Amino acid sequence: MSNPHASLLAQLDTLTPEQLRRLLVDQLTKKKLGLNWETNLIERDAALNANIVLPRLVAEYSHALDAPNSHQNLIIEGDNFDALRLLGATHRGKIRVIYIDPPYNTGNKDWVYNDHYVGANDRYRHSQWLEFLYRRLALARDLLTPDGVMLVSINDENRSRLELLLDEVLPGRRLGTITWRTRQGSNADQQCFLSVDHEHILVYGNPDFAFKGFAKSYEMYSNPDNDPRGDWRPDNLTLGFSYRERPNLYYPLVDPTTKISYPPNPDRIWVYASRHRLKEGQTLQAKSMEEFIELGQILFPATDQRVETWHTMDALLDAIDRGDVPKSGKTPLLRRDLPDLEYWVGRKVGFGRPQFKRYKADLRNQNQPLSSWTVPTFEEDEYEAENAFISGTNQEGARVVAEIFGDRAFNYAKPLSLIKNLLQQATRPDDIVLDFFAGSGTTGHAVLALNSEDKGQRRFILCSSTEATSKEPAKNLCRDVCAERLRRVMTGYGKQTGLGGGFAYLQLDLLDAADIAFDATTAHAAQLLALRYRQAALAQTAEAILPIAFDGELAVLLLSRTDEDTLQRVASWPARRLAVYSRRPDSVADYLAQQGKPANSYSLLDALMRGQTTQRIA
Repeated sequence: MSNPHASLLAQLDTLTPEQLRRLLVDQLTKKKLGLNWETNLIERDAALNANIVLPRLVAEYSHALDAPNSHQNLIIEGDNFDALRLLGATHRGKIRVIYIDPPYNTGNKDWVYNDHYVGANDRYRHSQWLEFLYRRLALARDLLTPDGVMLVSINDENRSRLELLLDEVLPGRRLGTITWRTRQGSNADQQCFLSVDHEHILVYGNPDFAFKGFAKSYEMYSNPDNDPRGDWRPDNLTLGFSYRERPNLYYPLVDPTTKISYPPNPDRIWVYASRHRLKEGQTLQAKSMEEFIELGQILFPATDQRVETWHTMDALLDAIDRGDVPKSGKTPLLRRDLPDLEYWVGRKVGFGRPQFKRYKADLRNQNQPLSSWTVPTFEEDEYEAENAFISGTNQEGARVVAEIFGDRAFNYAKPLSLIKNLLQQATRPDDIVLDFFAGSGTTGHAVLALNSEDKGQRRFILCSSTEATSKEPAKNLCRDVCAERLRRVMTGYGKQTGLGGGFAYLQLDLLDAADIAFDATTAHAAQLLALRYRQAALAQTAEAILPIAFDGELAVLLLSRTDEDTLQRVASWPARRLAVYSRRPDSVADYLAQQGKPANSYSLLDALMRGQTTQRIA
């Protein structure tokens, strides 16, 4: 790639006023902090609007198209930039979970775009990689639902760059990072005796997204006193602030029944305020300590605890100096430097610690949050992590591919357990999952496996290129590995029972906008409309009327012919309202109006062009 600055300077005399305005706005309004990379905004916009992307169903590469919901699983062959442009016109705001495992910018010959975007000795290596991902991530961002999430795998070397890039694409939406153990450890190529045996999954979500978490264990809850409010457990009654930070929460706690006083912890004050320490006009947002005492939710120590009374200040100070005072762990609760020491002279002082009676019914969240650390399978028996999931290493990914194909048909496949557990945490049973760096199809396999476990109806969209090169012009990774893996997973392989289902295989035709009216077909329009209205492909048919979608009131129809017989059938179509696409929209509109049929009539050109013209990557 040439120097983008020099290239841009050479173009200045040819730029339109709109293009110049675009560059000026970007330079004057976008002051970036942290991550900058070289790019050409004119080239970026030109790539986005270079042509129109039209989907074409390839029945012979598809699988079980007559199976229920099979058309909702999509495998798209082509450059994922083009696939994302298409999905922007058909699936905007429809994708709940995006998981990708993009190229890691290692400089190695491990991905098809390497020669164009990555070179180990290229001065602009990181800029090219960042721009390559930015264009795709910016398109993918707009596909997410309001509660959608993007999960991105990356190695340790490039995590910081990709994290800053995602901050640029999804500002303010970083939720965290999940760390995944890739192997048991290796000394290979390590000069500082530090084995890089982990990778990261960066989590960026829209405001309404949340992981499911793990069900809490209630073994510690019981009801030994037959409390009518149900099971409970003793809980801590302090907060992690010192008496200097929260002086209003530093006060003696007195058992009203025994009149025993309990010193507060100077390093961890009480959780609840006392109503006796409120200033005039001050109110509490929560219950006071006295209210909880009246409700029986403060558990005072049993009567067999140690209780002391120091009748003089000298006796109290002597006990403090000897360390013979109440403690919380090793922290003495009475010290010479603490305020109001005279309060404790002449009072019964308990050495036990009060606790809070926390009821199971009062828990706001019935689940534990997901841990950011995955537990590797080889440590499952020795690592206690109730809120982390178990995942295999890269060896599992390679083993599963070998089991399906009989050999290692694909390198660097992620383990099925990792992706399945991620999707179990991030998806609901009817969500759409997108992977636009699909590789061997592990994400689709995980969707099928998860549906088999919980009877869900999740759907996948997998985008993969052929990765054909001049040396291997017939290579087709999408068809021969990704799609073939899903086909075998659905029908069964080795000793594994088939998980069922089907998928539609789409190829992408790229046409100049000026040629759409001449070269685009009714089949192209049918697939576009089906993807837009139903998020599903459409079976090929020679029928004059193609029913695209029906919501109980509105029927969307595509007409391949507009003869008298076809129009009569449309006029009697069993729906209150119609949206009809055809090559003769005015004639169709006039005919249906004469028949008194409520309908909107659109041209095929509208179906083909909508959502794919004058786009811009912000």
